[in-house]
Amino acid sequence: MATHDSPGCSSLDRRQFLLYRLFSLAGLVPVGAYVVVHLLVNATILDGPATYQSQVDRIHALGIILPLVEWTFIFIPILFHGIVGLVIISGSMPNAAAYPYNGNIRYTLQRATGMIVFAFIILHVWQMHKMGVAFGGGRFDAEHASSTVAEVLTPFSWKLIYGIGVLTAVFHLANGLWTAGITWGIWTTPAAMRRAGWISLVVGLIVGAAGFVSIVGFANTDIKKSQVIEDRLEKFHKMETGAE
Repeated sequence: MATHDSPGCSSLDRRQFLLYRLFSLAGLVPVGAYVVVHLLVNATILDGPATYQSQVDRIHALGIILPLVEWTFIFIPILFHGIVGLVIISGSMPNAAAYPYNGNIRYTLQRATGMIVFAFIILHVWQMHKMGVAFGGGRFDAEHASSTVAEVLTPFSWKLIYGIGVLTAVFHLANGLWTAGITWGIWTTPAAMRRAGWISLVVGLIVGAAGFVSIVGFANTDIKKSQVIEDRLEKFHKMETGAE
């Protein structure tokens, strides 16, 4: 019979067990799901500024509830996953059960990419989201979506930064999918882990391709022509809604 002092029965262990489960879950849903959707939406720039603008308009049609959706399903889960991850990396919390991948380079890369992605997200939010306006950022204009993104990505340095951001985010997500299956006991045998590894690889390649083609698409976007198309779409939208 387990005693009060048994590690498996302590309230601290129970809290840590729950925290790790929430940490793992947040990394996949909604954070991981958001990354996939975000990169797939960005990839629609390959079909032209009008298609990408229509996707952005669909998102911003949420109007006044958009900030609530962003904080509930994006910012708070990202902050939770990122902060708990940094606490784990710092050693302030013991790591989850000793998984077979602990000595593997993938384990080290998961930690390293986690730190890089967290920093990149802060940079990305500052640069693109309206919250960054007060700090000299917030350059994304929802009514001129492709042209403003193309302007940001005009310098080669920013193409490189976003390329690194996409690469690390996709690896962290794909490898996190594999490790989450271990955390949740979905694949427990070496054979199951190998199969899950291939699934994670395919997911990573698909999402990564979407991310990189979007960077190429924005880099090749004619900013002036995009602005003309965006102005025309904005005018048409105002006529439809009766806005002045």
